[in-house]
Amino acid sequence: MTRPPHSRRATRAPRTGPGGPPIRAWRRAVALAALALAAAGCGVRGTSVPVDAGGAPARVSCKVPAGDTGAAVPDGARVTVYLVCSSALVQVERTVARSEGTPAEGARLQEARALLTELQKEPSAAEQAAGFSTAVPQNLRVAGPRAGDPADALRLSIRPDDLPSFALAQLACTYGAGAALGRTHAAVLGGPGDDAPERYACSAEVRTHPDIAQNAGWGDPLPR
Repeated sequence: MTRPPHSRRATRAPRTGPGGPPIRAWRRAVALAALALAAAGCGVRGTSVPVDAGGAPARVSCKVPAGDTGAAVPDGARVTVYLVCSSALVQVERTVARSEGTPAEGARLQEARALLTELQKEPSAAEQAAGFSTAVPQNLRVAGPRAGDPADALRLSIRPDDLPSFALAQLACTYGAGAALGRTHAAVLGGPGDDAPERYACSAEVRTHPDIAQNAGWGDPLPR
């Protein structure tokens, strides 16, 4: 019997698994499933939502533990100083030696110098842990008023406007809270030159934004 001639090769039907889809498609599905399992094993999550890379840095508390008032001072007096924390001024309690038996003007100057010393100190370990720092220069000095100055004026060894703005705000608020300085919520400050002292108020805005301390108009010139 003569075999009929073939003009072209017959088309081969795709191989299939038993009762299932073509083998090539089945292998592709198995490969994809294996990749998915491998990714899951590596901790990769198939999601379009951004993956959390960890918590944000912890914020400082700006609160010193109760009872921490600095170095122990026998029979010391508690005072309030303003330190820098989170770009604002926050009050902190310190303990300083008492000044007794001095004339009123001497007591004012003693407190001003004691408060300046506290502002120049390196914050304690507890204060640093809470986020506190100070901007007051170590070489700053304070003296009483000159002839012709207002009675409540204080003369600094650096012009107030030449101080860092945060330092000027710290002085205004700390001196403004001083008991012997009248608790006036302001400080009358002058420099080493002949310029008249100016009044620097410790307002809520200054405490929140100490960088405005050197802005024009923040100091009020006083008559001499």
